[in-house]
Amino acid sequence: MSGRIDARLKELGIELPQAAAPVAAYVPTTISGNTLYVSGQITVWNGERKFIGKVGQDFTVEQGREAARLCGLNILAQARAALGGDLDRVVRVLRLGGFVNSGADFHDHPAVINGASELMLDVFGEAGKHARAAVGAPSLPANVAVEVDAIFEIA
Repeated sequence: MSGRIDARLKELGIELPQAAAPVAAYVPTTISGNTLYVSGQITVWNGERKFIGKVGQDFTVEQGREAARLCGLNILAQARAALGGDLDRVVRVLRLGGFVNSGADFHDHPAVINGASELMLDVFGEAGKHARAAVGAPSLPANVAVEVDAIFEIA
C-alpha cells in the first residue's frame, strides 16, 4: 500500500527491513482501541544482528545513535505489518522507550536514543513528537547495543 508516509520514506531514502518474528513468548505488536504497542525492537536488519556489544566500550555514541535508528526502522516495519501495510493510520507517536547496553560509567543514553527519536520526527513530522525514556542496562538480549519499544496512536 502506498500512501503519504510511504512517499515520505521514499523521499528520505529510507528502506524498512522485514518485520522480525518474535524470538520468545510474546507478540511483536498489540492493538487496544486506538493504541498500537510495538514490542522492543533490537538491532537486526532482515535477520542479521548488528551492533553487538556495549555503547561507550565497543561503540561510540554516534554508532549507538545508528543502532537506535535501526531499532526505529524495525519499529516502523512492525507498525506497518500490524496496520495492514498502511502507516498513514499512525496519528501520533506517543512514546518511545530506549535501552542502551552500557557500563556504569556511561551517561549519554539520551544522545544514543535520539537516533530513534529523530527518525520518528523525520518520518511523521509534528506527529512524530513523543514522550520518551532513555536508560542504561548492564546487558540486553543477544548482547545488542540498543533496544527500543514504541506506543502509537492510530486511526
